[in-house]
Amino acid sequence: MALFICLYVFPLLIHRIHEYFYPLKEGISYLAGKNYSPWWGSHQIQVIYIAFPALETLLRLIPGAFSLWLRLWGAKVGKNVYWTPQLEISDRALIEIGDNVVFGNGVGIYSHIIKPKKQDLLLYVKKVKIGNNVFLGAWNHIAPGVTIADGTYVPVFTHVYPNKKFNQESKVNSENLET
Repeated sequence: MALFICLYVFPLLIHRIHEYFYPLKEGISYLAGKNYSPWWGSHQIQVIYIAFPALETLLRLIPGAFSLWLRLWGAKVGKNVYWTPQLEISDRALIEIGDNVVFGNGVGIYSHIIKPKKQDLLLYVKKVKIGNNVFLGAWNHIAPGVTIADGTYVPVFTHVYPNKKFNQESKVNSENLET
């Protein structure tokens, strides 16, 4: 029981307290400055689940448990979401997922980007929104600010870049570019 509390309850409780005092803000900020970054603190609390993905994989074995887990972190998760192995979510509080969504193996959802900028590190943070009845093929990478429309199929190995709106037309256009 103590191990369960240390691995699941304590980080979640610390995150909720941190979020109360330092709410996450979308947009651009810089990490090398003197100001505290609420994103940095939040991310450090969640990094155990990125470093040891088996901790969350165990939750996926129990129907509905992983969706509930994400909701406890502040995510909005609909009904009938199918989570597969090797899924990586870097910022649990910054995702919105609709109903009837299927994640392929190895999908990564990243609600932040860090980029060197002169003598500083630029941080861009924005929610990822996935609509209803979406299928994300294996090994997709979803960047900050991405919106995936209802009823969309995202093909295998697709990288959806920041602030893009991905829908069925996006898929058709990308297929036309390949031929």
